[in-house]
Amino acid sequence: MENTLWWIFFLAAGLQFTYLMVVFGRFAFFYKRQEETEQDLNLSGVTVIIAAKNEAAHLNDLIPLLMKQDYPTFEVLVVNDCSTDESEDILRALSSKYDQLKIVNIRYTPQHVTAKKYALTLGIKVSKYDSILLTDADCRPVSSQWIRRMSAPIRNEGKTFALGHGSYLTLPGLLNKIIQYETLLTAIYYFSFGYWKSPFMGVGRNLCYRKDFFMEKKAFKSLWHIEGGDDDLFVNKYATAANTAIVAQPDSITISQPKTNFKDYFTQKKRHFHAGKYYRTRDKLKLGLYSLSHLVFWSSAIGIVILESTWEPIALVLGLVFFRAMLQYLIIHRVRKKLEGTGKVIWTLFFDLMYMIYFWTLGTKGYLSKTVKWK
Repeated sequence: MENTLWWIFFLAAGLQFTYLMVVFGRFAFFYKRQEETEQDLNLSGVTVIIAAKNEAAHLNDLIPLLMKQDYPTFEVLVVNDCSTDESEDILRALSSKYDQLKIVNIRYTPQHVTAKKYALTLGIKVSKYDSILLTDADCRPVSSQWIRRMSAPIRNEGKTFALGHGSYLTLPGLLNKIIQYETLLTAIYYFSFGYWKSPFMGVGRNLCYRKDFFMEKKAFKSLWHIEGGDDDLFVNKYATAANTAIVAQPDSITISQPKTNFKDYFTQKKRHFHAGKYYRTRDKLKLGLYSLSHLVFWSSAIGIVILESTWEPIALVLGLVFFRAMLQYLIIHRVRKKLEGTGKVIWTLFFDLMYMIYFWTLGTKGYLSKTVKWK
C-alpha cells in the first residue's frame, strides 16, 4: 500500500514540476515583451464595446475615462441590455457630450439566445471599425495606452485575437485574496499556453479581435445556447497558434470591481466552470491533467505523512511540498510583475491548498450544472 502511494506521489509530483517549470516557467522567466518600434504606423480605427445591464453606477465614471485614451481614431459603443435603472438616461446625456460615444438600446432578448452574446453581437454588427476591443462596465483601463497596446497585434501583425489581462481591485478580506490568487492563476494558465502557441481562452474584460472574422463565423454560432462563454468559448473555438497573440504589458491591463460576498463570487465562478466543459478536448486534457495531478499530489502527500512512522520519508515529502510552493511563488511573482508591474504576492502554500478544494467542489458543481445565469 505504502509503495503504491509513493509511486503515485512521485508521478503526480513529476507532472506538477513539469507544468510549473516547462509550461508556466517558460512564460514567467523567459517571455520578453516586444519593444515599441517606429513600425506602429497602422493607426486604423478601434471600436471599444461594452455590454451593460443595469450599470448606471459605473457608466458615469467609465465613459469619461475611456475618452482620455491616447489613440487617434476610436469609438466607444455601449450596448444597453434591457437595463431597468438609469443607464439609458445617463448614456443619452454622455452621448451629447462625447461624439465618439455610440449607444445601442436593447428592449428584449429573443428566447433562443443568451443575453450577453446577443448584446455583443448587436454591438459588433453596428461597430464602425474592424478592430473590436471588449471590456465590461465595471472595468477601468490602467493607462491611456490601453487601446493602443491591446489592438496592436490586430492592426500591425494581422492577428485575429489579442489576449489581455483583467485584474481586480485589491480590497481587504479573505475573499479578495482568493479572487486575486485565482485571477493570477488563470492568467498564468492562458498566457503560458498562449506563449507555447496553444491558446485556449481569453477574458471578456480585456479581449480584442476582428469584426470581419466574427461576422465570417456567424457570430456565436453553435454557442448561442450556452450561458456564458462569450469570451473564452469563442476564443477556444477559433484561436490558433498563427492567429493569436498575448499582450503582457502593465499598461495594457484593466482593473475590475471584484465580488464582495461569497454568494455572488460562487455564482460567477459557477458560470465560468460551466463554460469550461465546452472547451476543445485537447484543452480539457491539458488543463485537466494539471488539476488532477495537483489533487493527487496533495492527497498522496498527506497520506504518506499520516502513514509513515519515521521522519526521513516525511521530511522528503514535506521538502518537495515546500519546494513546489517556492517555485509556484516565484512563478506568480514574475508573472504578476510582467502583467501588472508589481511583484507583490500573497503566500502561496495556504491558498494553493484552498484553491484545490475550491476547484474540485465548485468546479465540479459548475461543470455538471445545466443552467447558469449572466445577471
